[in-house]
Amino acid sequence: MKIVIAVDSFKGSLTSLEAGEAVRDGILLADPKAETVIRPVADGGEGTTEALTFGMGGRKETVEVTGPYGDPVEACYGILPDGTCVMEMSKAAGITLLPPGKRPDPMKATTFGVGEMIRDAINNGCRSFIIGIGGSATNDGGAGMLQALGFSLKDSKGEEIRHGAAGLSDLFNISDENVMPELKDCFFRVACDVKNPLCGQNGCSTVFGPQKGASPDEIEKMDEWLYTFAGLSGGDPDADGAGAAGGLGFAMQTFFHARLESGIDMVLDVTHLSDYVRDCDLLITGEGRLDAQTAMGKAPLGVARVGKKYGKPVIAFSGSVTRDARILNSCGIDAFFPIGRSSISLEDAMRPDNARQNMTDTVEQVMRLFPLFLHKDSNTV
Repeated sequence: MKIVIAVDSFKGSLTSLEAGEAVRDGILLADPKAETVIRPVADGGEGTTEALTFGMGGRKETVEVTGPYGDPVEACYGILPDGTCVMEMSKAAGITLLPPGKRPDPMKATTFGVGEMIRDAINNGCRSFIIGIGGSATNDGGAGMLQALGFSLKDSKGEEIRHGAAGLSDLFNISDENVMPELKDCFFRVACDVKNPLCGQNGCSTVFGPQKGASPDEIEKMDEWLYTFAGLSGGDPDADGAGAAGGLGFAMQTFFHARLESGIDMVLDVTHLSDYVRDCDLLITGEGRLDAQTAMGKAPLGVARVGKKYGKPVIAFSGSVTRDARILNSCGIDAFFPIGRSSISLEDAMRPDNARQNMTDTVEQVMRLFPLFLHKDSNTV
């Protein structure tokens, strides 16, 4: 029996690879002769770098960059065996990097560190990039990132504009005269499930600004500045995803000709999951929490679609399952199982050693059922 395992990370507990290994251990306890294949999976958000880097035998790089509020932060990215760079913008400009006691302020938050990450990867020989752009603290339209890569964004006096969205209020001219020459040879695929335009009622300032600490007055100003930025850039502010990550999506589309794609679809393409599912007998997926939101495009749904494309049975395991998760049964997941084994606190349940053991134990018991059904189908019992 060949079983393909493609489980998303259990946030704060198990990586995609660790969760997959726990599933494999449970399978082999039930059937030591089973053939198992673990493939990394993520939806383009948190955990994508680790899932692809370690799951595909890549290496991890760490570089000190400028954090969203100017403080230095250690940002990591991965380089896959084929030289492709995998990174998440949140490692350099994420809202979770907010220093303790500091309130979020998109007027000052910058994507400069994202550009520094890209620069470091280019200097390490990377020309192909996969970048997740969720979880940003910024609303600078990617201006900081562009500056870090050599673009000049100057005010009317010929001085570089300030970092953060507020700097766009002084923007007068954009030049690519001093851009890294290697950038023209780079290809960017951006994991982005946000369709918002750059400006307007559904733009990044209006929709996401309040989550990043912007006041109504600041939201109005930032929207105007981004509109001016779009005009000077010559890009399309109404393009799908232009408003992602505070306008970082717009900068990547306009200056890098980046392709914005569904996160899970991109990951499944890069990992060639279809090649492994095509001749398997069972596909196993899962994530930390299965609920109705999973059906909105999260990793397990993408995995299930691959399984059903080839007519394979798909089961899922999760740390917790809500009642509305049953919608997944009509979306390609034939059955799902929570791995909780006893009444313990959430903190204890999320301890990596507990989560791993619970996963292994639950998978073992579920897998002990499969030989019974296989024998029944072949009329041997």
